[in-house]
Formats: sequence, structure tokens, C-alpha cells
Amino acid sequence: MEKYNTIILGAGVTGLAAGMSSKCPVFEALEQPGGICGSYYIKPQDGQRQNHCPEDGKAYRFEYGGGHWIFGGDPSVLRFMRSLTPFKSYNRRSTVYFPDRDIYVPYPLQNHLSYLGTNIASQALIEIASNVQGHPKTLADWLYQNFGKTLTDLFFAPFHELYTAGLWTEITPQDAYKSPVSLSSVIQGAFESPTPVGYNTTYLYPTEGLNTLVQKIAESCDVRYGKKVEQIDVKTKEVIFSGGLTIRYDKMISTLPLNRMMLMTGLHVEAEPDPYTSVLVLNIGATKGCKCPNEHWIYIPHSKSGFHRVGFYSNVDVSFLPISSRANQDRVSIYVEKAYRGGTKPTEVEIRNYSQAVVEELCSWGYIQQVEVVDPTWIDVAYTWSWAGSRWKQQALQSLEEHDIYLIGRYGRWIFQGIADSIKDGLFIGASLAEY
Repeated sequence: MEKYNTIILGAGVTGLAAGMSSKCPVFEALEQPGGICGSYYIKPQDGQRQNHCPEDGKAYRFEYGGGHWIFGGDPSVLRFMRSLTPFKSYNRRSTVYFPDRDIYVPYPLQNHLSYLGTNIASQALIEIASNVQGHPKTLADWLYQNFGKTLTDLFFAPFHELYTAGLWTEITPQDAYKSPVSLSSVIQGAFESPTPVGYNTTYLYPTEGLNTLVQKIAESCDVRYGKKVEQIDVKTKEVIFSGGLTIRYDKMISTLPLNRMMLMTGLHVEAEPDPYTSVLVLNIGATKGCKCPNEHWIYIPHSKSGFHRVGFYSNVDVSFLPISSRANQDRVSIYVEKAYRGGTKPTEVEIRNYSQAVVEELCSWGYIQQVEVVDPTWIDVAYTWSWAGSRWKQQALQSLEEHDIYLIGRYGRWIFQGIADSIKDGLFIGASLAEY
């Protein structure tokens, strides 16, 4: 039986960064690195995923987890990423779309009240200005407290019902920086164009695709592919993989979701596990419709198919399109996201029916015409949440650390963070444990 001082589970960007700085072996269930932060290619009418762009360039580029744009991050981490592959910088173009009214309102909604008409704008402005700050227990409480009844009923309630798969009335407030509330900006936006705000007003993306960044980091790592973890024995410090391979370790760095780690280790804590939502990402390549937006992504409070966001890869960069259509931009590369509560995965038949419904709905909106690629990906743990007053995350992390298992990254630490911060986490903990 092989024995290692330190091992790393998961070859997403966090695990790869840890592997790079520690030189410890990284065990990955799939046959390629990157996890959901990776690009792939599909030729029109082909349906087969390829890890590299075909030589003739006649393929759409998609990402497994939908659009993963790189925002924020420590300047030193951004410099590190740029040393590996070239990047482009983009200014965010994002809106809210109300299909029943056929109205687009720039994001964030509360700073563009002039788009909603005088009555709604005046009522929303009064409510936001008169709100009394308190200590909201749930996300729903926080939304009503900060945005008022008019805007919450109009957008924030129906959107978060879809986005959290109905959890928004039970989970604690989090990620307030995604939609900041400033009365001065709200007032300004009621009469004129305000200054862009939020955590992703500008963002980065690798010039040649996200795969280039992932592969460059992976080249500096010892990655063992096709190694899916089945069980972890914390007493003997053994990891059992599919196929029967068993290894021993002294210390473990894991990027796997916190809830999965608790199940695989058999550890238990007093608190009830916090919830999460899964997402079905539907990647679509098609000829462009006559009303296709120019935005990078759009938030949807109501859709017949149940999706909450539509993103346009090719509006960010034409390199997502087959090479023959980049000049005229007569095609579009799209991702559509629908949330499900706690891993309640739809059947294959349900996914096919949903995919068809999405295509029909986007056609009716004028976004697309002739469809050339429809490719779904199931992300089991996509967004992590916490029950109001929960101590589960803290207890779970402490329980694992008592057995020399250190969780890192977005899903390991059960927090929302971007690629840059995930890489920073990996580099730091990898370097801190390298001496072992």
C-alpha cells in the first residue's frame, strides 16, 4: 500500500494550485483537470465533447459550469495567472429581463429605477429611503428590508425563488456585496445613468479559453486521473478509490464539497447539515435570433422553463464561436442555468424535455433560431447556503481538521468565491503543508 505525507483530493483550480505549490500528489476522479472551471468544444451537429479545439476551428466552445469569469482577486494572484497565459479584460454588461413586459433593466436593478416607469420608481425609492435597518434572520427578510416590498415582489422574490430553488425564505443572508444597496446610487439611477457597482464590474478571461489556465497549472502538478474517492477511514488514514486502490496519508487537503467529505469519512456533528442547490447548465450553440441581446448575462425572474439566468459566451468573446462565423457573428454561444434543491437530479427524460422547452422559449424571445448544439451538464453541488443560525459548517470543518483533513476552496469551505480567490487558497495551503 502506498503511503504519502500529504495528498490532495480534487484537481479543480484550487486543488491544482495546492498541488503546484506543495508538489504533493493530486487525485482526481475525472480524466482531465479543472472540474467545472474548464472549457470544451463541440462541432455543430456532432454532439461529441472535445477537450481541445479541433484544428479546423469548426466548433463552439463552452464551459462545464457555465460562464466562469475571473473577478476581483489579489493583485499577486492575478499576476501569477497572467504569467501562465494571456488574459483579456472586460467591462460587465448585465441586465434583468422581464419576459411578460419585454423590458430590460440594467443590473443592478435598484440603481436603474427610471427603466421601470414613474409609479414603480417613485414607490420603490420611497420604500428604500424609509427602510429601517435591523437584524434580518433570513435572506427573504434581508431582501425586503433593503429593497422594499415593491422591488422585492417585482424581481428579488421571484428571482431568488428560482435561484435558490425555494430556499430563500429559510437560509441566512449572504453575499450582500453581489447587489449593493446605496441610497445615493438609487436616487441617481432614478433620474440618470449611475456609476457601475458590484463585485464584477470588470473581469478577466484567458484569451485562449479557461482550459489554457487550467492546463498550465496542471503541467506543474503530479495529477493522478481517474481516481474517484469512495471512502476515507480517518482512524487508519486510508483513502479507498473506485476499483479497489487504497493509499495511506498523514495529512490531507481536500477541495471536495464539505457535505460529501462528511459522508465519506463517516464523521458526525451535532448541527443539521446546511443546504445546497444543484444546477443544470444547458450549453447551446445556434444561429443568432433577431432579438438576441448584447449583454454578457441576464437575470430572469420568470421563465416558463424555470431557468433563472441566461449567459452569452460569444457576447463576451467571439472565440467561443466556430471560426467561420466569428467575422459576421451570425451565431451565438449560450449557457442557461436552472437550480434544483439539494441534489434532486432530474431524469434523462426530464432533462431532454427541459432542454427542448428552453430552446422553444429562447426562440420565442428571439434570442436564437436554428439550433446546432444542445449540451447539458449537471453540477451536483453548485451553490452552498446556510440555515439561519447554523453552526454546521464550523463544526464540520473542525471535526475534519481534528483528523488532519483540511478543506479548501469554494465547496470545501462552503462559501462563495471566484477563481482568483480559489487559486489563492490553494497556493497558500499547499505552501504551508509542503514541508510535511
